Amino acid sequence: MKRNRLSDVQFDEGTSLWKDARRRLFQNKMAVFGLCMFLLVTLLSFVGPSLLPYDHETIDLPYQARPPLAEKHPFVCPNHDYVHLYSADENCYVCNTPLEPAATPPARHLMGTDKLGRDLCAAVLRGGRVSLAVGFMATAVSLVIGVIWGAVAGYLGGRVDQILMRIVDVLYALPFLIFVVLLMVMFGRNFMLLFFAIGFVEWLTMSRIVRAQVMALKNQEFVEAAVALGYGRMRIIFRHLLPNLLGPVIIYTTLTVPAVMLLESVLSFLGLGVQAPDTSWGVLIKQGAEGMEDFPWLLLFPAAFFSITLFSLNFIGDGLRDALDPKSSKD
Repeated sequence: MKRNRLSDVQFDEGTSLWKDARRRLFQNKMAVFGLCMFLLVTLLSFVGPSLLPYDHETIDLPYQARPPLAEKHPFVCPNHDYVHLYSADENCYVCNTPLEPAATPPARHLMGTDKLGRDLCAAVLRGGRVSLAVGFMATAVSLVIGVIWGAVAGYLGGRVDQILMRIVDVLYALPFLIFVVLLMVMFGRNFMLLFFAIGFVEWLTMSRIVRAQVMALKNQEFVEAAVALGYGRMRIIFRHLLPNLLGPVIIYTTLTVPAVMLLESVLSFLGLGVQAPDTSWGVLIKQGAEGMEDFPWLLLFPAAFFSITLFSLNFIGDGLRDALDPKSSKD
């Protein structure tokens, strides 16, 4: 009987957890669609303003409150450089000279203009840059605080766990809007303060999720082996436990970004968020809602960009959840 040597045996190459998760993610059509739409919105927000003939602060008087792609050409007086909003049948209000059409009419406004004649497309793209920055920066703040807080509470347990989680419960009970108003009164309106205020609230849920995952993992064999080898508590938490929590943390992070962006929009709508000369989708939606009946495009375009971004991030979050945790998939 002929025996096969071990060197002659062929083994199938296995796949890692992350390779398998990536394969399942890209098989999810809604997740891929959400990823493409999110990348498109992000690219437009950060690159688009530099490609437009106007910025979000330029005032184009002949085009005040004009709908998208309006073809209203200004008229000028041949005796001076005054620009008029009237028709060619009227005369200059300074020297009573008949007006003439402008030689080079200005470029069209793709999304129209606001009541001051500012380009809405430039404002929407600029506002997207601010809203995305707030979403990711505040999420990063909540991620760092929540992961460390929950991991320490879950692994140490006992009295430390009780004290840390009671602090979380107390913070949960505080009204968020009152907290933001107090911060604004004490420190003034600051863009960085908005990151801190939103991140200070969003990390609470993250800490609870991480704590529950750590409590489920700390009795596993690999943790007991690390304890037997004499590793310190902080090394076990950051070198052994946290790498095994990346799946749930990534999933919740992708779902936190749209929640933070929505929260920033609510604050800006109430006048507690981004302030002029900066703008955001929340500020633009507030301004559009005030003139929705007469100028509907002022609300339609920022709301559309904001909704597309929220839906895209939620599709990505659902896809990551199904890819990293197949048991939670509904299929």
